[in-house]
Amino acid sequence: MNHSLYVLYMSFFCLPILLIGQEGKSKNTTPQRPNIVFIIADDVNWNDIGPYGHKNIRTPNLDQLAKDGMLFTDAFLTTSSCSPSRTSIISGLYPHNTDAEQLAWPLPEDKKTFVQELKNAGYWTGLAGKYHLGESVNDDFDVLWEMQWNDNIGLKGLDRRLVGDGSGCDDWIKLLQERPKDQPFFTWLASADAHRPFYEGIIENPHGPEDVILPPYIPNTDGVKKDFALYYDEVSRMDEYIGKVVAELEAQNVANNTIILFVSDNGRAFPRDKTTLYEGGIKTPWIIKWPAKIKGGQTNTELVSSVDIAPTFMQMAGLEPLQEFDGLSFMPLLENNDIAIRDEIYAEDHFHDYEDYTRAVRTKQFKYIKNYYADLPNTPSADIIRGLGWQSMLEEKEKGTLNEAQLKCFITPRDTDELFDIIKDPNELNNLAGNPEYRSVLEDLKSRLEKIRTATNDVLPTERTPDDFFRETGLPTKYRIRPRPSKAVYMKARAEGEVLVNPDF
Repeated sequence: MNHSLYVLYMSFFCLPILLIGQEGKSKNTTPQRPNIVFIIADDVNWNDIGPYGHKNIRTPNLDQLAKDGMLFTDAFLTTSSCSPSRTSIISGLYPHNTDAEQLAWPLPEDKKTFVQELKNAGYWTGLAGKYHLGESVNDDFDVLWEMQWNDNIGLKGLDRRLVGDGSGCDDWIKLLQERPKDQPFFTWLASADAHRPFYEGIIENPHGPEDVILPPYIPNTDGVKKDFALYYDEVSRMDEYIGKVVAELEAQNVANNTIILFVSDNGRAFPRDKTTLYEGGIKTPWIIKWPAKIKGGQTNTELVSSVDIAPTFMQMAGLEPLQEFDGLSFMPLLENNDIAIRDEIYAEDHFHDYEDYTRAVRTKQFKYIKNYYADLPNTPSADIIRGLGWQSMLEEKEKGTLNEAQLKCFITPRDTDELFDIIKDPNELNNLAGNPEYRSVLEDLKSRLEKIRTATNDVLPTERTPDDFFRETGLPTKYRIRPRPSKAVYMKARAEGEVLVNPDF
């Protein structure tokens, strides 16, 4: 994008927003900063909602949100793991720069967040639902209503049930209703849907096996289809709460100047999706609604990254983004669909239940993945291994019925280099890294990856992290500690020659 044109757009959007009273009812013009509602789903795949073409899953409220706003077709996360994705979003940093890049590592005190900047600038800030950010972030929110676990149900620390209906969304509307009415507000609304474990009977009209649409890297078995149908139910339950949020904003007469951004923290909790850098891991649904500024029914096909959210929210509030942010503001894209702010996105995979270290660069057409620990299998997260679908896959593996794509999670060593033409091969089944016709593409993307790694100081760890779970069963090893100590504690122990273990194991 032309630099002077970018500056022009930034200048336009950073001007104070002038609105005519509330929803145009008053004739007096007064400066009014926009409210911001950030909705983040848990483990929801980008194309498992209606706006992205899924014909069977029921998401009427997200369908309407897309009709009223702008849908992004090429939006990506910096990682495909729960807490690292969230700490990356709130800090505006790539996971390797957060010092919270591994699952359940808390964001350190010295990392700034866009929420704190909004709060310092006069915004009221609140969070309701899943947290997963670390204690240092607590004070960034005026109100923090973290979802609570029912420790009387389920194996302690594993597959527990939440207090309430299990969605994690129970307090969303209460948070909006009890906010102060004399301040602009920011809310972080985080569902637990559609995180495992899945349970039957959570919605009135459940999905059935006949509704399930499977990617080719998942076997078509009764167990898998039942697992997917239960996952669909959680997506639909979350959608119902999103409808309630929109209705509440309208009832409060603030909808016109309230920005709603909906994303997911990573892909669905199924093999070859969550915890991988394939599209099913890092591609995210991304819908933004802002009636005062965005014409509804638009589709944007430009590349955006979740690391861009922090600088964008700050500019929407009329603030200068922090210099340390790794992301770029996507504000120009809201005004002009022909503008591009990125030529590529960068994504990374670290320890999540199991050790891994993988990096990826994705352009509009191609994706390059570098597996640094190619000797390790691409094992999905432990809750997937304990789930119905994976158990069904194991049965098919024993029978010898899985195809090459479905065996990917089991095979070692992995390919060190993977190259995919996303346009021709959207499911990333055909690795072109060894194809001489794509040698120049491969070298270009390898070069891009190394340039980003150098520019952002992304370096390979000196030691590997022991697995928290057994890869065969998904049950804990002695290395699983909850709450998990910080990166600093782990590094100190490592420097002293100690390996941290759970004393109660």
